[in-house]
Amino acid sequence: MDIAALSMAMSTTQLKQQSSLAVMDKAMHNAESDGNQVVEMIEKSIPHPNLGSQVDLKG
Repeated sequence: MDIAALSMAMSTTQLKQQSSLAVMDKAMHNAESDGNQVVEMIEKSIPHPNLGSQVDLKG
């Protein structure tokens, strides 16, 4: 294999590796964002701890 072909093969491999890492980084960022949104949604859905614990029977 000559030098030019070897250089092209190494360059192609490096490009594939960089693009794979970029896609993985984007996926990790999206997963983290989605996880934060789920935690926020769960925190908002938890009712107040004293809400509904007492019944007013006066009338």
